[in-house]
Amino acid sequence: MNTNTRHVISVLVENEAGVLSRVAGLFAARGFNIESLTVAPVGNEGTSRITLVSCGDREIIEQIIKQLNKLIPVIHVVDLTEGAHVERELMLVKVTAEKEVRAEVLRIADIFRSRVLDATANSFMIEVTGDSNKLDACLELLKPLGVIELVRTGQVALSRGNRGMIKH
Repeated sequence: MNTNTRHVISVLVENEAGVLSRVAGLFAARGFNIESLTVAPVGNEGTSRITLVSCGDREIIEQIIKQLNKLIPVIHVVDLTEGAHVERELMLVKVTAEKEVRAEVLRIADIFRSRVLDATANSFMIEVTGDSNKLDACLELLKPLGVIELVRTGQVALSRGNRGMIKH
């Protein structure tokens, strides 16, 4: 039985122009969907880390990893889902906070250990960090109160323990 499961894939690449488009192009050319994508330089070694989330059965994920490893600027690829790892995402959400719901918005923010970043007479901007399930749960409680707009960063993840992607 083939079931599509969610995989968090970490890709260490050389920090050069066009790398992200080559990685995204690989997914597009094969009809694979990227659910989440983050990228940023790491350290001062001229490298960047791409963290992407995709769904697929074992064969599809293995094919994705093999294809990523064939790209020239790719240094190392790891499917973090196969081991213990920590995932985090950031969400900024702007919520209507008229007088009658202000206390409820603050209560929800407190429950999710969120921070109010901006407050006006009729709105709050809240920062929520955690795994995707936590962000989704917070958003579900805030929606009935009036979400004005929101933005999410996508997943970032590291494996647990003292091993990194490459040995130094």
